[in-house]
Amino acid sequence: MSAMNASPKQGYDFSGRVAIVTGAASGIGLAVSELFASCGAQVVLLDRQTEVMQVATRLTGGIDRHLGCVLDVTDPEGIAQVMKQVMARYGRIDVLVNNAGVALLEAADSLSEAAWDATMAINLKAPFLLAQAVAPAMRRQAYGRIVNLASQASVIGLERHAAYCASKAGLVGMSKVLALEWARDGVTVNAVSPTVVETELGKQAWAGAAGQEMRRRIPAGRFAQPQEVACLIAYLASEQAAMITGENILIDGGYSVQ
Repeated sequence: MSAMNASPKQGYDFSGRVAIVTGAASGIGLAVSELFASCGAQVVLLDRQTEVMQVATRLTGGIDRHLGCVLDVTDPEGIAQVMKQVMARYGRIDVLVNNAGVALLEAADSLSEAAWDATMAINLKAPFLLAQAVAPAMRRQAYGRIVNLASQASVIGLERHAAYCASKAGLVGMSKVLALEWARDGVTVNAVSPTVVETELGKQAWAGAAGQEMRRRIPAGRFAQPQEVACLIAYLASEQAAMITGENILIDGGYSVQ
């Protein structure tokens, strides 16, 4: 199956499913939202950027099917309000994709406490709060899929990534515990760990010599595409992936096998 052209006819059918995606206004989150919508899901798009409202109107099915919400994922009260809104409109939650994240890069000896705390709040605490928030509905209906966006930095060290690596490794550890505790209720929890992804931000961050060197270190010789990551997430969110839980699946072109 082509990573760029997944459709319901090619194995994914989310008809009747409600999927929440964070960081949905751009990048991987947008690619996931577009794929889920094309496969029949009702998508709840969460992002701190106000354009997420307009993004929801452009998805397959439009605003009648999808919901765009402006949300700071580190705000517990905001999360609670959104969950009430989702349950009132749809009555169920089937999928949560914790995609929102931040990379505040600095050498370890000069990394500020503020940057460390912000990284942990967005990359680790927020996914836990959101998973906690959707768990009651998922466990009650005996069905749920939670996919956490980690990174190859969850299993390897990268210079200037002390907080980022720590947050993503923590996210993988958290995913394993949630998977263990919720498996008997029909809820799977997995992590996906990409290498550099060619989102607009990724292209900017890895432009020039730094990007050339990073590509050289990846056996596949290139960065990942947002649609490739979205296709893996869609599989883990599908009914076919019911026996996969507690895993951290790398999509890194072979970087971490070296």
